[in-house]
Amino acid sequence: MTTRTTTTTTTSTTARTTAAAPRGDRFLRVAVALQTLTIFLQAVSAGVLLSSSHGELLHGVGARVMYGASMLYVLAAVLAWRPGGGSPRPIAYASGFLVLASAQVVLGIAHVPSVHVPLGVLMFGLSVLVLARQNTGAAGGRGLSGGSGPERS
Repeated sequence: MTTRTTTTTTTSTTARTTAAAPRGDRFLRVAVALQTLTIFLQAVSAGVLLSSSHGELLHGVGARVMYGASMLYVLAAVLAWRPGGGSPRPIAYASGFLVLASAQVVLGIAHVPSVHVPLGVLMFGLSVLVLARQNTGAAGGRGLSGGSGPERS
């Protein structure tokens, strides 16, 4: 009787962990997509900043939203890793993006466009790369989230 209860409990725990993994991966993908979108909108608002007096407010608000999206990415990476049983690698990527976002904010406040603008372009490119790799399951058949991706021959 005890053996059967243990087996049922183990099976139930495994089922919950397996069910949590796709939700964690989905949240991670949404967080990366949101971050990528906000970085792109920052580039658009930078263009508005150059051509309109309202651009500074728009770019400032966008910076806060982009920074929040980077923090959400860190949270999503931790949640995809810990309860979902995924790879811890996205936590390093997300933390790196948060460091880059912090540098972006500091450089923007200090009005150093010679570094701020190229760093923004780099961040957008890296974010698109991470998003694309997650959605295609690159990196040897495994996406950056650590889950299994499409089979490759």
